Amino acid sequence: MEAFDALMGGFAIALQPTTLMWGFVGCFVGTLVGVLPGIGPALTIALLLPLTYHVPATSMFVMFAGIYYGAAYGGSTTSILLNTPGESAAVVTALEGNKMARKGRAGQALATAAIGSFVAGTIGTLALTFVAPWVVEAALAFGPAEYFSLMVLSVVAVSAVLGNSMLRGLVALGLGLLLGMVGVDLQTGQPRFTFGRPELLDGIEVTVAAVGLFAVGEALYLAWQGRETKTGEVMKLSGSLWMSKQDWARSWKPWFRGAFFGFPIGAMPAGGAELPTLLSYYTEKKLSKHPEEFGHGAIEGVAGPEAANNAAAAGVLMPLLTLGIPTSATAAIMLSAFEGYGIQTGPQLFSQQGSLVWTLIASLYIGNVILLVLNLPLVSLWVKLLKIPPPWLYAGIIVISTAGVYGAGNSVFNVGLLFVFGLLGYIMRRFDFPAAPLIVGLILAPLGEQSMRQALTISQGEWSTFFTRPLAGSLMAVAALLLIVPALWKQWQSRSSR
Repeated sequence: MEAFDALMGGFAIALQPTTLMWGFVGCFVGTLVGVLPGIGPALTIALLLPLTYHVPATSMFVMFAGIYYGAAYGGSTTSILLNTPGESAAVVTALEGNKMARKGRAGQALATAAIGSFVAGTIGTLALTFVAPWVVEAALAFGPAEYFSLMVLSVVAVSAVLGNSMLRGLVALGLGLLLGMVGVDLQTGQPRFTFGRPELLDGIEVTVAAVGLFAVGEALYLAWQGRETKTGEVMKLSGSLWMSKQDWARSWKPWFRGAFFGFPIGAMPAGGAELPTLLSYYTEKKLSKHPEEFGHGAIEGVAGPEAANNAAAAGVLMPLLTLGIPTSATAAIMLSAFEGYGIQTGPQLFSQQGSLVWTLIASLYIGNVILLVLNLPLVSLWVKLLKIPPPWLYAGIIVISTAGVYGAGNSVFNVGLLFVFGLLGYIMRRFDFPAAPLIVGLILAPLGEQSMRQALTISQGEWSTFFTRPLAGSLMAVAALLLIVPALWKQWQSRSSR
């Protein structure tokens, strides 16, 4: 009941004209960047991080949530019309969606994707509303040892999940932890790794690093990649966008099944949206009364994965808000935005920033409705956007990033740092090193160091406190499993193939 009352208070703020306007802008921009191939929500939120210096936290996070949900909606458009998924989670949608478009059923594919996204997004947000407070209650028992163990789990989960190689993820994480040590040691007051630069005494600004890695670095990478790749043919929209009675009958069960795959897996520290979309696709293929249509344009193969994708988006927000664990690149950028406002995510967030959290959750319900209203009528506009020359997009990203970072602090040093991180981001992307672990390491290094020192002070220097305390020991065990199990699984698979 407390959650319901808090949610009603969140709706009271979320429905105010100013907050509603930010939510609408976020949904529109999110759909736009979801439609444009290669421009995802992580890049967009990173690009907008300098606004955190000027816009109140509640308005900013409502807009970020709209961008996150909107990109999940918009990604289906390129998958269906262009056969070019904007993000890895939209790959499965392209399997059947583009085949439907080639048969002249692009409208029906877009409709089932949009309505399925609305249904699953609403179910996922409901689960977030009523499950998150339980997680918070359990996490309020955390002391310094538990916080340090949780941060160890966070960094291990991110380095293990984000990227194709755990080793590359750990290298990126190690670099982030090293950069997080830059600045004044809070215990001794001595400067560390500042190289005599007074601008670095407060540490490296997370905003500058995130914009450089995700916006400038991604723009440089996309520009380089554009020299080698060509986009496909954009399928034309013909006929009605509305679904027939048979389309409805074949879609509604996949929507619900996809939602129940997406939320719990998205909420796991090693979840994400790729696994639930694949599980949904194969489940629908097994349960379908028309299995012969799969591979040739089965509507269930669009409805289920799109629902799973959007429910997973809500699931990803739960560990971020309740435990401070980002399980996607977008969540890592949102974590850096919280850091920019001086807000620490985790169990205390619901008690210290309750108004912000519940307004954010309420805005997700409203955003789902806005996105349903926006998507279908504006499909023709989204199709026209696909014809924008990519070099214009890349140049615009770099110009906006530079102007945003300079305008935030009027610092030429920060602009130089922006391009250093941009070059680093390009190199990491070029050689398949994930950038999100670096950002998470940069944010959590000082917090983890403080928790570790506090725990050792309380235990009089006994390192065993991180393993003998039940909750701290359990979190450390989960972190160890995340490191060991994937390696053992790969080894077992290679032996099986032999």
